Amino acid sequence: MNIDGNTLFIPGATSGIGLALALRWQAAGNTVIVGGRRRELLDRIAADHPGIGTVRIDTTDPGSIAEAAAEVLGKYPELNVLVTMAGIMRVEDWHTPAGFLDTAEATVTTNLLGPIRLIAAFIEHLAAQPDSTIITVSSGLAFAPLKVTPTYNATKAAIHMLSESLRLQLAGTTVSVVELEPPAVRTELMPGQQDSAWAMPLDDFADEVMHLLATQPDATEIQVENVKFLRYGEARGDYEQVVAVLNSNDPHGN
Repeated sequence: MNIDGNTLFIPGATSGIGLALALRWQAAGNTVIVGGRRRELLDRIAADHPGIGTVRIDTTDPGSIAEAAAEVLGKYPELNVLVTMAGIMRVEDWHTPAGFLDTAEATVTTNLLGPIRLIAAFIEHLAAQPDSTIITVSSGLAFAPLKVTPTYNATKAAIHMLSESLRLQLAGTTVSVVELEPPAVRTELMPGQQDSAWAMPLDDFADEVMHLLATQPDATEIQVENVKFLRYGEARGDYEQVVAVLNSNDPHGN
């Protein structure tokens, strides 16, 4: 995708990776609309960053997605990039149903059904544009599991395969599919993660992503250097060691 001249909608961009990238996309010369559940956060972003559009959306609610899509397309008919950023990551204990079932179901709804429903809401519009992009967001944990977050790992692996499959289906159309694969980044995705030495600084991550987008416009996977340890363990033949290292550094496990 081109680094500038786009109109992007980024549900899940009121904080963390989503907001960091939204600000950089705006600075690069794009029209940016961020989406989120909390009106007060959207209002603060609009006040602090003039020119960024805001739309309330709950990606766990099909009705909210439909309403937000209608609002976005009504205000921004030139929209050509959808970034399915919204996601949750929670610890689970699979020894008893009480330790995981509710969390697992919520994770699937947010991390997998949410992007599927978002793409469904926008795909016909994107396909009618001369050049458009769907950016999915998986994780390094799609390729190596963190033991305390089984459903998160599974949903991100599903997003990876969904991205691969959509790219095949949409070949020959005007819609490109780009998969962003973050490592652990210093955000509030998990308690304490924003201060953890094992996570990548947010600004460093966002800057590297923008550099990759600018220098690799035809890339199908956006991988900062920090994620390649997880991403390519199986290809390198050291997958077991990668999993062992990942889980020995896990601050939530034991």
